[in-house]
Amino acid sequence: MNRRHWFSFAAAAALVLGTTGAATAASGVGGSGGGTQSLAPAHQAAAHHAVAATAADPCGYTAAVPADRFKGIPVFDAAKAAKPYSAQLRTSQGVITFQALTSAAPCTTYSFRFLAEHDYYNRTHCHRLTTKGIYVLQCGDPTGTGSGGPGYSFNDENLTGATYPAGTVAMANAGPNTNGSQFFFVWKDTKLSPAYTPFGKVTGGMDVLLKIAAAGEDDQNGPGDGFPTLPVDIHDIRILHG
Repeated sequence: MNRRHWFSFAAAAALVLGTTGAATAASGVGGSGGGTQSLAPAHQAAAHHAVAATAADPCGYTAAVPADRFKGIPVFDAAKAAKPYSAQLRTSQGVITFQALTSAAPCTTYSFRFLAEHDYYNRTHCHRLTTKGIYVLQCGDPTGTGSGGPGYSFNDENLTGATYPAGTVAMANAGPNTNGSQFFFVWKDTKLSPAYTPFGKVTGGMDVLLKIAAAGEDDQNGPGDGFPTLPVDIHDIRILHG
């Protein structure tokens, strides 16, 4: 099987969006063959229970496989996590900038900043584009297969009432509390179950996302779901404070 076939099309009760390559559960989002599309990581099977939050680790950062380009496991720092920042992704198709939702999703934004500051995302590419049913560009896997991860997972947050309008940046996952490094940009308003942690809002580069979407994908995972026709290589991510 082609190594980029990392997404599963399951029944309505299955997960729809994920970190190492899957999506949310029971969202009713249509995929090819009448099933649901998954944005979850291919290597993770069962959902994980939330790791009990403690004063030292409110996020539940815990070792997990795989550990691609392992940079260590973050140690949550509440003072640093509270500082606002924007992330600027310099890609082969243009610059995309988003404002991190540090107040609403401190654990997720702290993890993303940790990985970005350790050059984890440098010289990676966005491996999945969907153009039917759900409208996302998925990135963050250093292996480019949809099954990669940073060597740790952490708990969900900011899910109460979560919606996914165009410009949302959210975590992909393989089920509850399996967040890692993979994330997605919503390039067109999308209906999903509130199961993917929203942690950013695009403030610049929607035109870049729309250009990528307009060029289409190769349907290798099914109609409207595949590798982007325009290669989206992430050169680096700059964290802009303030």
